[in-house]
Amino acid sequence: MQTLSALCTAPSGLEPVLRRVCCGSLNDHYRRMYGEISERRLVPTFLDAETYMHLLRNVLSAAIVASAMASMNAHAANQATKEDYVRAPMPPGFQVVATELEGPVFADAQGRTLYMWPKRQLRNGDAGEVEGKPTCGDEPYRENSGFLSPYPKGLEMPDADKRPGCTAVWPPVLALAGAKPIGEWTVVDRLDGRKQWAYKGWSLYTSTVDKRPGETFGGSGMFYHGEPGANRHPVGPEANVPGQFDVQTTLPGRLVVLHDGWSVYTYDGDGRNKSNCKDACLDGWSPVLAAVSATPFGEWSIVERAPGVKQWAFRTRPVYRHLTDSKLGSLDGSDVPRWHNVYTQMTPEPPQGFKLKATTVGLTIGDANGKSVYRYTCTDDAIDQLECDYPEAPQVYRFAVCGGGDPDRCQKVFPMIIAPTGAKSGNMVWGTMYIEPKSGKRASAETPGALNVWTFRGRPVYTFAGYKGYGDNRTTDVNAHGWGEVNGGRNGFAALIYRDIHEYRDGVRADR
Repeated sequence: MQTLSALCTAPSGLEPVLRRVCCGSLNDHYRRMYGEISERRLVPTFLDAETYMHLLRNVLSAAIVASAMASMNAHAANQATKEDYVRAPMPPGFQVVATELEGPVFADAQGRTLYMWPKRQLRNGDAGEVEGKPTCGDEPYRENSGFLSPYPKGLEMPDADKRPGCTAVWPPVLALAGAKPIGEWTVVDRLDGRKQWAYKGWSLYTSTVDKRPGETFGGSGMFYHGEPGANRHPVGPEANVPGQFDVQTTLPGRLVVLHDGWSVYTYDGDGRNKSNCKDACLDGWSPVLAAVSATPFGEWSIVERAPGVKQWAFRTRPVYRHLTDSKLGSLDGSDVPRWHNVYTQMTPEPPQGFKLKATTVGLTIGDANGKSVYRYTCTDDAIDQLECDYPEAPQVYRFAVCGGGDPDRCQKVFPMIIAPTGAKSGNMVWGTMYIEPKSGKRASAETPGALNVWTFRGRPVYTFAGYKGYGDNRTTDVNAHGWGEVNGGRNGFAALIYRDIHEYRDGVRADR
C-alpha cells in the first residue's frame, strides 16, 4: 500500500488542499509515533466532510479498501480456522455446532441453533423475557403493543388473520419428564405447564427460519442500527479465552477484545511467542499483561517480557492495546502498518463480484456494479416481537417502506440483486433463492416471473435505485442507510457495513 510520505512527496500525489491536511502539522503526532501511517488512519480523525468526500472520490479510496483487505488477509491466512470454546457439561441430546457468523453455538440433536430472547427496553415499554420465565406462547397476537412506534397500542396487525403464534416461529426447547439440571443448564416451567430447557436462566428456543445445521438466521447479536425491537440471539458456550478477554460477533469476523470492550492487536514484527515491541514502540502500544500465576492453555500462550512480567499471546502472537483507540471494538489500530486486529475466526467472503468499497459511512460491501448493498430489517410491534424481514414473513411491511404499498414500485426503488443462474457462494452466510417479486415470497425456478437473487443470512439483499432521481448514483453513496421507520431499525434498510467510520457511539456499535 502506498505510504503517506510517498503521497506527500509525489509531484501530483495530492491536491493542495489534501496536501495541507494530510501532510501538515496535524499529522506530526502520528508521524512521530509510527514513522509511516496508513491513509485510512486520517479519515475519521480530523478531516471535515467536504475534504473527506473529496479524498474518498480520488486518490485514497483504493488505499482505504486495500488497507482493510490487507489487514483481513494477513490475519486470516487460514480462513477455515474455527473458534475454540470451553467444554462444559450439557444435557443429553444437545451439541455444540461451529457456525460461520456466530462462532460455536448450542444446538439440539438435529443441529438446530438454540436462541434466547432477553428483555429489552423499547420506546414505550419492555419486551422479551426475564431469566427463568418463558412467555413465548401459542396464542397469536392480533394487535400491536405500541412498544416500538408512536402509534397507540391496540391497532390491528397486518395480515392479522394469518399471523402465527410465537411458538409457531420459535418452538420452545422442551425438556422430557425427569430431565435433570446439569451445569449451567436448568429446567423452567412454562405457562402451559410444560417443562423447557434454559441456559444460565434464559429459556431456549429454536427458529423455523433456520433450515440447516449451522445456520443462525433466526437472530443475531451482530446487527443493530436505529432502534430495533427485542430480538433473539444465538446461545453458545463460553469462548476459550483468558478471563480478561471476550469475543464479539462483527461482520469481518469474531473479534477478540478485552473484557471492557477495547480491541487488541498483534504485530508482524514480533516472533513466535516473542515480543519485539519495545522502547519507542511502547509509546503507542501497551502489552496485555497476564497475571504472574497465569499459565498457557488452549490457543493462548505466555510471553515473558522481563523477569516476572508476563504477556498474553494468541496463536503464538503477543497481543497489545492500541493507546490511541478512542472507541470500544475499534479497528483503527489495524490502519498502522504491520498491526492487525485479532479474530478467532473470519466471516466467509461475499460471492464473486461483491467487493469492499469506500463510502460516506465507511467501508461497505458493494455489488458487481459498485452499488452499495443493503439488508432489510423488520420486527413487528406485537408483544412477542416477531421478525418480518425473511421471505416467509408478511411482506406488507417492506412494501410499505420501500414502495408505498406497491410491490412494483418497491422493486424499482430497492431492486433485489440478481444472481447468475447456477451461482454458488461457497458458504452458508451468502446464498441464492428464487423470489416472486409481487408477493415477496420464496418461489421456485418454475414460478412465472420469479427472480434468482443473492441472499445474506437467508434474506434477499438490495441496491438503492431510488425514486425521482434520488438514489445511489455514485459508488460512495449510501443514501438509503437508515431508510425506514425509526432510522430503519424497526422496519427499513441499512448498508452492509464492514467498517463504520463512527464504529462506536455512546458505547453502542453504530453499524449494529
